[in-house]
Formats: sequence, structure tokens, C-alpha cells
Amino acid sequence: MTHRHIIYVVTILSAMFISSCSGAKMSVADEQLARGEYFDAQKTYRKIYNKLNPRDQRRLRGEVAAKMGECYTRLGQDARAAAAYQNALRYGYPDSTLLLKLANAQHAQGNYSQAVGSYREYLEKWPDDKLAQQGLAGAQKSAELKRNKTRHIVKNAKLFNSRRSDFAPMFNGDILYFATTNEKVTGTKRSEITGMKRSDIWMARKNERGEWQRPEPVEGELNTEWDEGIMSFSPDGSTMYLTRSIRTPDRDTGVDIYTSSRSDARWSAPVKMEITHDTISSYGHPAVSPSGTYLYFSSDMPGQGGKDIWRINLKERAGSLENLGEAINTPGDEMFPYMLTDSIMYFSSDGHPGLGGLDIFKATLTPSGGWLVENMGSPINSEGDDFGITFANPGKEAGYFSSNRGDGRGYDHLYSFELPDLKILISGWVLDKDEEPVPNAVIRIVGNDGSNQKAVARNDGSFSFPLQRGVSYVMLAGAKGYLNAKQEFTSDTAEEDAEYGIDFILASINKPNIVENIFYDFDKSDLRPESKEALNEVIQMLRDNPNITIEMASHTDRKGSDEYNIALSERRAKSVVDYLIESGIPADRLQYQGYGESRPKTVTKRIAREYPQFQEGQVLDEEFILTLSEEDQEVADQINRRTEFQVLSVDYQMY
Repeated sequence: MTHRHIIYVVTILSAMFISSCSGAKMSVADEQLARGEYFDAQKTYRKIYNKLNPRDQRRLRGEVAAKMGECYTRLGQDARAAAAYQNALRYGYPDSTLLLKLANAQHAQGNYSQAVGSYREYLEKWPDDKLAQQGLAGAQKSAELKRNKTRHIVKNAKLFNSRRSDFAPMFNGDILYFATTNEKVTGTKRSEITGMKRSDIWMARKNERGEWQRPEPVEGELNTEWDEGIMSFSPDGSTMYLTRSIRTPDRDTGVDIYTSSRSDARWSAPVKMEITHDTISSYGHPAVSPSGTYLYFSSDMPGQGGKDIWRINLKERAGSLENLGEAINTPGDEMFPYMLTDSIMYFSSDGHPGLGGLDIFKATLTPSGGWLVENMGSPINSEGDDFGITFANPGKEAGYFSSNRGDGRGYDHLYSFELPDLKILISGWVLDKDEEPVPNAVIRIVGNDGSNQKAVARNDGSFSFPLQRGVSYVMLAGAKGYLNAKQEFTSDTAEEDAEYGIDFILASINKPNIVENIFYDFDKSDLRPESKEALNEVIQMLRDNPNITIEMASHTDRKGSDEYNIALSERRAKSVVDYLIESGIPADRLQYQGYGESRPKTVTKRIAREYPQFQEGQVLDEEFILTLSEEDQEVADQINRRTEFQVLSVDYQMY
């Protein structure tokens, strides 16, 4: 069953539960319900309900159905609760909150469209009810939350779970503690609240290989015939704060916070912790802040309504009791606080909009002193009760929580959760101008998040880096005998794995480098507009390598006289240099030269791949070209018409 009420019984229920029937059975059931003994009460009510005549005792049948629904709700059996509330409505039971209770039960089953209808019908009569408003908002939002799941991986922690309820895990160092009602617990009597044995605190350890071992009872005097569970630990791990529920003949079940001390591996008998002088209210679900300053807990003391989260200063307790306020607490129930840090709290609530039942929320303390509250979403939250989260360590989003999802009996079980690291990579190749791998190139990547990485390209020129989401990076690649090349990149902010590709083309220091896509009109030296994009890359290369000087060279094909081709190519080379100077490159870093047809191109590996009719190493001179077909002659002439740059020096203004 759900342990939102195990070890947390409201000691006094409202007058709506006072018996309206003089029969002994009804009075017994009402007393059981008033004491919070929901398991026993529902059995008694069911016997009464089955004996009542549906036609002649409609009013009483409606009352019993409503009270059965209350018991089923408290036991986490929402399908039965919804059916009982519908019966109560059918028999005309005059409880103005029945529609709201039905809506909550439908919500907790995941029947969101039905819940929306019931919430709206209730709000037509009671438009100012905040719980109904929040419930409607949650039911309307639930489909979206389930559709847009977070990246958390949630698994049933089968090793820790028994055939009964296991709940409220809590780490103390490397040991995982949790509450359990399995058949091997200390007490022999079954709880009137749950029908199960009363809970004990058990623990699980890892072996030397880091593997979890089967859980076992804690050693010492901690566990008794009463309910123990829902614990927290002092920062040094030597003091346990725990919830204990005791019933005595002269009072209803009382819920209080106790402390226990560890000596070696044994825990001492718990001692009640006096939080206030209020003996009527219940106090449970302790959570110590990592600094050890505050104890957070849940109580039904008068506050925002239902159960609220409070805190006291453990170092200066007098006058320090504090309700966390309406940003955290609602007219519903807020319970199971857990302090990841002194400013990040996790808690469970059925008052904030959620997927149904108790949802787990994350609350972050803002600089102004307020709390920013966000639903943890699916799959951590479900239509059932989700509560009692704990983290293995503050630096990684992984740990355990408890939930009664998918269990028709309402039993709780432990689940593991983990938010895996995003696998964001940037990979690519470092190549030369002929698209050949540049092995041993050094790639540096600097992010605006302060990260600074370095890698060496493999023999095939490939490389890869891990990235972070939403970071802007500057990448620089360089190798001996080559100029540096720079790229800028910003990774996406999407919460998903991604791999980005980026290549570096390095220019050689020792041989000419073709500048692709330089175009001129026939018999002219003016640059066509589409040439400027390629030249802008040359400008960036010169800025990335501020200590080099270069010669810009232009080459023509074999057509026309030598004198004509020399002059044309020189004018074209000069027009390129003029453009570079106009763009801010100092003139003394640049030379130009026209070579006409005097330096025919030698076929490279890249050219041979692109034009298989030519063999690598073949010189495309006029004698060879004349042996080709007319079509291949035009291709060879096209290859010879080119613009190149050659590095002249690498020490410009270095002295």
C-alpha cells in the first residue's frame, strides 16, 4: 500500500466520519476510520455495504460507499476508491467533496480525461477550491508530461523489494537504508492501518566488486513491534533521525520523530525528539540538511492545509520553527522532504499539479529567498504515489525512490533512477587541400564554459571530442608543415544525444594550395561575385596565421600565346591580391604572380579520384592533352586554369 499514510496517520479526522448509524458494526468501522486503521475499516465497511438493501437503504449505502472510498484512497487502491465514490454519488450521498475525491481517484489511475470532467463539474459548484484548481491543472498537463518524458532511466529495484511494501530509501555513505513490511520484520502483529506487518528499517551493502547484496535488518535496538521508517542521517552518519508510529490504549496512533546513535555497526534504542509542546499533531519524514543546520520534516500542525513541510534549526532550536510557506506548501499534502544540498530540496506533494497521487518535485532556493518548484516529470513520476527520493551522491543525478505504480494492492516498491550523461560529440577529419589525411594533427577546443581540450588526430586524420550542451566553442587545428585552421561552433541546447561533424582543411607550407571556385569572365581579370566567398576563406586563413606571407599565383590553360596568357594571369593574380588588401590584409604580406600556361598541373590523388581518366602523377602539359579526346581535353584545360597560393615565409613581424 502507499506509505503516504503508513507511519503518518492523522490522529483526528473531521466530524464527517462520525457514525450516522446506530448499529454496532457501523460504530466499529467509524472508530477504525477515525483512528486511521484503514485496512480494518474497509473490511468492516464492506461487510456492512453488502448487507444493506440497495433499494430501501440507499442513503446508508451511499454513506458506507463514501467511507469505503476514503479507506481505499488512503490505501492507495485508486480503482476501488473511484468505484466506491461513484456508488456514493449514485446513491445521492450528500457530501459536497465527493466529486473532488472521485476526480482525485481518477487522476491517480491515469484516467486523465475522466478526471478533467470530474474536476470541472466540481469547480462549477466550488470555483474557488484551490485543490480542485491544482488538480485540474495537473490532469490537463499530465498527458503532455507523459508524452515529453525526461531522459531519466527508471527501473524496478527487484533485489531490494519484497512481496509486501518497501519504501523511503535513504543513503548513509555507501549503505542504503529503507523501510520494509516484509514477512521477516521484528513484530508479529499486522497493522490495522495496512493489513501488513509493521515496518522495520533494513539496509543493503555492496561487496568488494561493487555489487549490491541482499538487504538485511539493521543491527542493534532500532526495530521494535511498532512501525519504524522514513529516516535521515546527520552529516557524519552517526545519528539517525527516524519516524516511529506507536499506538497505546489511551490514545490513537501517534507519529513522532526519534533519534538513534550508531556505535560501530549497531544502532541504539530510539529516543523521542521533542519538536514542539503540541501533543496532538504528528511529526514525521525527517530530513537533515547536508550542513547539519536544519531538520526538515512534515507535520499536520496548522499551516497551509493538509500536511506541510516545516524546519527547525538543530543548533539553535528555540524559536526557530518555520513553515516553508505557500511556494512549497499547498492545501494538499507535502511530505517526504530530502535535502540534496542546503539550497535544493526534493519533496512529494498531491497539492501541486502533477500526474496523480503524490508526485516528486524539485525545489531550488533562489537568491531572493523564495523557492522555485518544478515537477520531476515522467518517468520518475507516475499516476500513482511517487515519493521518498534519495541520491547516491550530490554530483550525479542517480539514486532510488519509492512508488506504488502498477500495483493494484497499493504496495510500494523501490525504484532506481539515473539521468545518463548526454553523449554529445563533435568529430571529423583533418585533411590537406588534396583531401588527404593529415596524421598527428593537434586539435584544440576551447569552450565559453571554461573548458579546454586537446586531441591528436589519428593516422587516418580523424578526431572526436565530447561536448556540453549549449556551449560555444572555438576549435583550432594545426600540424607540422601546415597552416592552422580555425572553426567556431555552438552545441545545441536540446536534451538529447547528438554527434556533430566538422572537418579541417589544412594548407601546406611546402607546396602550392589551390583556391577553389575563383571565377573570371572570359578574357577578363575582374573577379566575379561568386569568387569572393572562397577568397574570404583565404582572408580568414591569413588572420588565423598572422606570421605568414604568401604568393598568389594565377594559371591559364594552353590556349592563346604565351605572352597573352602571362599577362592575363598576372592581372588576375593582382585582382585577387587587391581584394585581400581591401579586406584588411597588409600589402607586405602579399605578392602576386602570373604563370600563364608555364606550370601545367600534376594530377594529385584527389584529381585522380574525381577524374579517373587521369593517373596520379601525370603532368597535364600540351603534349599530353593533345593525345586526349576533345571532351577530356576540355577537362584537362579546366584543371590547368586555377588560382593557387604558396607560403613564402612563416616569420612575418616575429622579430
